[in-house]
Amino acid sequence: MIDLYTARTPNGYKISIMLEEVGLPYRALKIDLSKGEQRDPKYLKINPNGKIPAIVDTETGQCVFESGAILIHLAEKSGRFFPDESRRRMEVLQWLFFQVGSIGPMLGQLWHFVDLTQPVPYALDRYRKETLRLYGVVDRRLAEAPFIAGDEYTIADIAHWPWLRVYKALGIDIAEFPNVKRWIEDVAARPAVQKGITIPG
Repeated sequence: MIDLYTARTPNGYKISIMLEEVGLPYRALKIDLSKGEQRDPKYLKINPNGKIPAIVDTETGQCVFESGAILIHLAEKSGRFFPDESRRRMEVLQWLFFQVGSIGPMLGQLWHFVDLTQPVPYALDRYRKETLRLYGVVDRRLAEAPFIAGDEYTIADIAHWPWLRVYKALGIDIAEFPNVKRWIEDVAARPAVQKGITIPG
């Protein structure tokens, strides 16, 4: 059993989608970010960074935090969405790290500044330009292959999709990125993805 500590955010959806994809039994335990539950001392023993998501693998007692690490853990546990062959594995890893190091932080910053009541023009311009650049990187990649890391759906797709799907909230014209648009729609059609973005309820 996997205990998933999560909230309704792109990083949380990565893990609920993965758990639905691989079919591992899990319990979704909602962390109310608005109430600061992520800073509760009990939760900080699971994730000392005080963020979501985090998991406890009750079979092993292992706590895992950081969404990329959790995806790798679940992929290795289930034997799915993470190739064994070293070259293909590295392809997945580099795109996974691209997501956690670039896509998430930059789109997250743009989202923050878009939501402010009083706009900060410099910040909006800076993060919008970088977000557009990153969408372009992914669009060019998806012009070469059906999925982020090549011909197969992997944890790299699961990591990217919850973030890239929020283009409307970010004010991004997805028509400028037709390959990303196609890929968002393809991934969205997967039943596990449709279920995963309802977790937690």
